[in-house]
Amino acid sequence: MRMSMNWLKEYVNLDGVTPEVLAEKLTIAGLEVEGIEKMAEGTNLVIGKILTCENHPDSDHLHVTTVDVGDEVLNIVCGAPNVKAGQKVIVSKVGAVLAGGFQIKPAKVRGVESNGMICSLSELGVDKKAQTEEQLSGIYVFDEEAPVGETRVLEYLGLDDTILDIGLTPNRADCNAMWNLAKEVGAVLHRKVTWPSCQEASKIGTAGSFKIASKTEKCPVFVGKVVNHVKVGPSPKWLANYLHAYGIKSINNVVDISNFVMVETGQPLHYYDLSKLPHHEITVVDDVEMTMQALDGQDYEIKKGDLLITTGGQPTGIAGIMGGEESKIDESTTSIFIEAAVFNAVSIRNTARRLGLSTEAAMHFTKGIEPMAPIKAVDRSVQLLKELAEAEDFEENVMVGTIEDSVKTVTETLTHCNTLLGTAFTMDQVVGVLKDLDLNPIVKGDSFTCTIPSYRTDLNIREDIDEEIIRLLGYEDLKTTLPTMEATVGELTDRQQMRRSLRTSLTGLGLSEVVTYTLVSQKFIDNALMPLGEAVALAAPMSEERKYVRTSLMMSLLECLAYNQNHKNEHVNLFEISSVYAMGQQQERFAMVLSDSLQNSKLNRIDIRSDFFTAKGVLTETLRKLGFAAERISFQENNIDQEHFHPYRSACVMLGNQCLGILGEIHPVLAKELGIGKAVYGEFKLDLLLDSKASKVKFSAINRFPAVHRDIALVVEENIKAEQLMKTIKAAGKRMVKQVEVFDVYQGERVESGKKSIALSIVYQSEDHTLTDQEIQEVHQTVLARLEKDCQAVLRG
Repeated sequence: MRMSMNWLKEYVNLDGVTPEVLAEKLTIAGLEVEGIEKMAEGTNLVIGKILTCENHPDSDHLHVTTVDVGDEVLNIVCGAPNVKAGQKVIVSKVGAVLAGGFQIKPAKVRGVESNGMICSLSELGVDKKAQTEEQLSGIYVFDEEAPVGETRVLEYLGLDDTILDIGLTPNRADCNAMWNLAKEVGAVLHRKVTWPSCQEASKIGTAGSFKIASKTEKCPVFVGKVVNHVKVGPSPKWLANYLHAYGIKSINNVVDISNFVMVETGQPLHYYDLSKLPHHEITVVDDVEMTMQALDGQDYEIKKGDLLITTGGQPTGIAGIMGGEESKIDESTTSIFIEAAVFNAVSIRNTARRLGLSTEAAMHFTKGIEPMAPIKAVDRSVQLLKELAEAEDFEENVMVGTIEDSVKTVTETLTHCNTLLGTAFTMDQVVGVLKDLDLNPIVKGDSFTCTIPSYRTDLNIREDIDEEIIRLLGYEDLKTTLPTMEATVGELTDRQQMRRSLRTSLTGLGLSEVVTYTLVSQKFIDNALMPLGEAVALAAPMSEERKYVRTSLMMSLLECLAYNQNHKNEHVNLFEISSVYAMGQQQERFAMVLSDSLQNSKLNRIDIRSDFFTAKGVLTETLRKLGFAAERISFQENNIDQEHFHPYRSACVMLGNQCLGILGEIHPVLAKELGIGKAVYGEFKLDLLLDSKASKVKFSAINRFPAVHRDIALVVEENIKAEQLMKTIKAAGKRMVKQVEVFDVYQGERVESGKKSIALSIVYQSEDHTLTDQEIQEVHQTVLARLEKDCQAVLRG
């Protein structure tokens, strides 16, 4: 918020208060002043009149002038292209210091003496955005009424002002209005604040035929007023200067009034040229798709959801952002329609961001306006239009919705306030602050009840009142104390321990951890793996690329892989531990993606390629270190998701009877769409591991008794899986079977049609003695018998 000191003086007496002192007091009170700037700078200035203007004898662009400055006539060499005899101009005399510390000294310019300088506004430090093309191209020229010899030049120009740039916190949207900001200044300085008296100024006029309507919940309130006669012309100097100080360029008196009232009250307004509206009717809609031209002359694409102002079904403005070209105010305007509406802040923000229209009106709607602002703004508009634009012949206000100045009270006790703040304020101190804030406290014993003004939408509970008290009485009253804390032994929670172990294991196996964005686009939501549920959409996202909270980690991790591969980074193996979200749900997951080689060393001739079995080994080893033995983990056919995974190179990972996640090679079609090479991806539910009881990882000595290896080749039906054979062998061999491994699968002419051969290696070993041949033979026969009975498996001849 840019606050003009001169404008502020219209409402509160600032005698004896410098900008620096005010800035410090506001910052301490919570309204941080981020900068102090002067509208213009210059000493030893005077208004002069050019008596003569001749071409320089030794230059084709310089001019030699004589300038009357009241008490003397100065010879000045000037290079401005628009300099002429008879002009009244700004003269900086010898010794003057201009913006940037530039000092004026007597000089000879190509042999001609020059005692001073004829100035442009830019040389006084005036913002170029506030100047016309003519002012930017040369020196500033006064009108005929300017008094020659006047030394208060900046004051005469309305540039003797200082601007405080105030950074407002989100809860203080009320201070986007100059009136409310003046109330804050008055409370900080303990001075009376007087707003312009315009209440109920709009309650005049005769019944009219103008109709308004709203076909969307995004516009709950719309106030309008017809003014059948106005006179458009230049704005008075004070009005143009105040707008200039705020950063708004003056256009004409009527348009300037709408902008001035917006800054005063915080309520954006739009004035329509009544004669240019084809119908005396305005309707707000949000279900239109079209292209329309706005006041800036640009065409904008309107989509469904955008708020649009229409008349007779035709667009006449982008609601809350910018009006249309057809109904703008110009020199020919003689009657107007005033619009003061309440629009949905999220809708305005989304539309303004998408269209790239960061207007002052959009900013006010986005940050929030008070309930009574529309009526205040229309009242003030009527008052100023009558004073500055000869407005007359009004029609009655028309309105959609209702505006009620509901009285809100909050009660607090002095005891609770001091206890909460750790202070010892007296009731007189507290009441003084609350009166300065116009909260009108009523004291009853130890308690006081405050009536909250409509513009203080941030005050709702008693703790809000306590905050007002402490920020204005000063945080320096808080006593310095050390917090009382019990001595505790620091330790990690189960979740923290599991995360740490998970990171240690995966990084030890050669993977790199990444942290990707939680906010994603619609594309990521549509391609989610094992989505948690319905995605949560942000009400006001930064962009369409960051609109949703992700329901899966997959697309984020694959995007990171694609980025690295596109930048020629080889051996990219990544993992991420993060939470995913859905409506009313949250789940922590970990995911990993392997590409190219997991480990590669040409010197040692090591090259562990990243395929399904490599990823399976990484996962099982990681889970083992977390306390989940291989016996508890199983891999089943992937019937959940074959859109993202290769149909024959993926599996559902089961922890007991529950699905932990999916592991497999990325589907070739998806890999091509993402621009990545062959990759193996897995995503798993960390919450499921936390909810399951993990075994303690224990040390066990190496078995000192010899192991015996037996290889068998079994012929089974095609539908018999190797996993089924392995489970049968372990069940039949009990504790003597230490390991079972498949080392060959064969189907061909040497095996009967419809069957296959599976070769397995079995390791027999005892914990307490060396196995005899008889013991081995007995258990081996038991295993073969169980295989034949349960799996109809026979030894291959």
